[in-house]
Amino acid sequence: SDLAQHYLLKNNITAIRRLRKTDNNRVARAVGATIVNRTDELKEEDVGTGCGIFEVRLIGDDYFTFLEECTHPKACTILLRGASKDVLKEIERNLQDALHVARSIRLKPSLVPGGGAFEMALQQALSEKAKAVSGLQQRPYQAVAEALEIIPATLISNSGKKALRVLTELRAKHANGGTTWGVNGETGALVDMKQYGIWDPLAVKIQALKTALETAILLLRIDDVVSGTKKTTADGAPSA
Repeated sequence: SDLAQHYLLKNNITAIRRLRKTDNNRVARAVGATIVNRTDELKEEDVGTGCGIFEVRLIGDDYFTFLEECTHPKACTILLRGASKDVLKEIERNLQDALHVARSIRLKPSLVPGGGAFEMALQQALSEKAKAVSGLQQRPYQAVAEALEIIPATLISNSGKKALRVLTELRAKHANGGTTWGVNGETGALVDMKQYGIWDPLAVKIQALKTALETAILLLRIDDVVSGTKKTTADGAPSA
């Protein structure tokens, strides 16, 4: 209310109005405060004193509140700037991808060689397993092994090289024990990913494999497709 603003201003206290719940929680985590619903419940230990600098700045046509130099903050804000909205959205998407990769590595700190090396190593193992199985039981192993070759084949095609020739060389590398060899996505050449420094989070690879296999199983379980449209005869009348 206006009366509350008057007393806050009189005592040199800044109040932020219409703060979203998510932003309110982040401010509390940044300054070490505890959120209370009523002023008579407020205690001294609930007050956050971790903020070093509080400042309101004008960026463009809007005012933004900055809480900087906080002591042991548990929340932060990343400020992005771009020449246009499209550029800004692209930067935001790239940042989200980078943060998700960092989160995956933090939760499960395991890495595998990138550039299609992981898929080709798994393809080689499944192909060897298929040879040890007879009959129709080897078909699932062969189907998954063939599907895994799409990843390195796509990297080769995107670089402008012939996928068949480079993929054959990559199979030979993995057959001879070079499980860390993959495709350079820029030149299409075969390189050792361990020396090249290209790694992928294992959690992402496992989730991709689980999703692909579950989708394939779901499609195989569909024995019929029910259409919602009615078929019509030659004279335009709906069929029975």
